Amino acid sequence: MKSKILFFSLIFQVFLTSTNAQIKVSKSDQWSVRMTKSEMIRYPQAWQLDFQSKIKWDYCHGLELGAMLDVYDYYQFPDSTILNYVKGFGDSFVHADGTIQTYSVAEQSLDRINSGKIFFRLYERTKDEKYKKALDLLRSQLNTQPRTAEGGFWHKNIYPHQMWLDGIYMEAPFYAEYAFRNNLPNDYADVIKQFLVVDEHTYDKVTHLNRHAWDESHEQKWADKTTGQSEHCWGRAYGWYAMALVDALDYIPVNVPHRIDLLKILNRVASQLEAYQDKTGEWYQVMDRPGAEGNYLESSCSAMFIYSLLKGVRKGYLPKRYLKVAEKAYSGYIKNFIKVDSDGLVTITNACAVAGLGGTPYRSGTYSYYIGEKKRNNDPKAVGPFIMASVEMERLSKSILKVIR
Repeated sequence: MKSKILFFSLIFQVFLTSTNAQIKVSKSDQWSVRMTKSEMIRYPQAWQLDFQSKIKWDYCHGLELGAMLDVYDYYQFPDSTILNYVKGFGDSFVHADGTIQTYSVAEQSLDRINSGKIFFRLYERTKDEKYKKALDLLRSQLNTQPRTAEGGFWHKNIYPHQMWLDGIYMEAPFYAEYAFRNNLPNDYADVIKQFLVVDEHTYDKVTHLNRHAWDESHEQKWADKTTGQSEHCWGRAYGWYAMALVDALDYIPVNVPHRIDLLKILNRVASQLEAYQDKTGEWYQVMDRPGAEGNYLESSCSAMFIYSLLKGVRKGYLPKRYLKVAEKAYSGYIKNFIKVDSDGLVTITNACAVAGLGGTPYRSGTYSYYIGEKKRNNDPKAVGPFIMASVEMERLSKSILKVIR
């Protein structure tokens, strides 16, 4: 039976590859569509996203594919090319019993939760029980995820006692949506707790930004011996945090206690994005050292901030005045980071490939560390948020046209 399933899965992948070969990028397409098509051409099968040569379950796929589903949902395309592309990813990873290829609960990594968000929508469309089972499996990880004394999830089992801003994005929106869709109101308090604990321990009273991470044990070399905080506010970590807030708020009912605290945090983040915005409209790799030697305007965090501001305003989480901040940033983004080749394929430049703390080789979290990490084009951490930001901008443009007419 499994051999038959594998055979038909391979046939489906061949079909997708031949279908993707027919995709053409047009200048008349909106930026979200152009970027989506460009990625589908570069990576005929969705598991190949993030420069992969073999199947690997990780957060970047979910980030990009969720953005592509946003495009598909918003434009309601008559054909199912984008949906089938995303479904091809699901079929490559999820078995009939809901287990996920290369995923293990025992790893206790919050990064592994994020890609599961696309299964909510795949299950909604297909009613295939394997997606429901996969969602239940991912949710079960949170039952055993190690926590700090205050109840904050450790980022990973291999990073004991640590909370990273990155990790809040990886789990909180999934956690909130699972609670909403499965009528688990008691979980909302725990979702909110994750934000409140990490905010208390990463907030910098001098810069009013949030630093990358916090070590409860104060044992890491990167951690301040008094506060446990890392040294800097890394732009992308702050971007993950901003996106986590606007996405999780969608699924937390307005009458839930302390939901207002998340709105207060989001509004503080937005005010700091305005304060630290460069004259080009973009934001720096190391947020608390704008203009310092070696620092650079970075495309992944900038896309994340644009998306968070635009969605925050659209959903009423933020005042409308932040539209000007986002519009300036989006215009600058197209000018500073976007390149289009002779075939119409869109490329995003100047994205930090990866940054973290600790591990082997050890990542120190110093200023020189962050600015020294490799940059690359079309990193999914820039591509996904750019697609999401573009959909938000295209929504805005459409609503403005309606008013004019």
